[in-house]
Amino acid sequence: MSDLKLINSYKDELQKYSLEHLRYISEEGVWSIGQMYDHLIVVAHEYLENMETCATLNEVQPFGKTEFGERLFKNGGFPPIKIRLPDELNAPPNNSDSREKLINRMDLVILRLGQWESEVDNINPNYKVEHGGFGWLNAREWYDLVGMHFRHHVRQKDELEQRLVK
Repeated sequence: MSDLKLINSYKDELQKYSLEHLRYISEEGVWSIGQMYDHLIVVAHEYLENMETCATLNEVQPFGKTEFGERLFKNGGFPPIKIRLPDELNAPPNNSDSREKLINRMDLVILRLGQWESEVDNINPNYKVEHGGFGWLNAREWYDLVGMHFRHHVRQKDELEQRLVK
């Protein structure tokens, strides 16, 4: 399944959740489904902003990826583990959006991805923006990271759905 199809399936699956389901937190330290969606959307826009920054640069960046970044892109995705960011980077995502608001926000991610899909490979691959954990990434890598991040959260989405009170 292509990344755009996967992201569209996330959007389509929002239809099956009630507001109660979206906001349900099964235990302390576990996100709701709505929080997971908020996280995915916020991070996707952050990655796409960095991709767009690459498109505006005019200076070659000689630095590359970190060891973890190299492994991530070589494997085509995140390892199948839970990743916890340091507390200062780990504020709980928003848990107040309605299904309609999440759908609209997902539409914006999909629109931005679609707008750049045919353009991203025309951006000089040596124009890069630094990621705190993965090193210096070019526009194509930032674009691909959006899909990798959505794929990484598939298992979490399944786990959160299992925890829902039916």
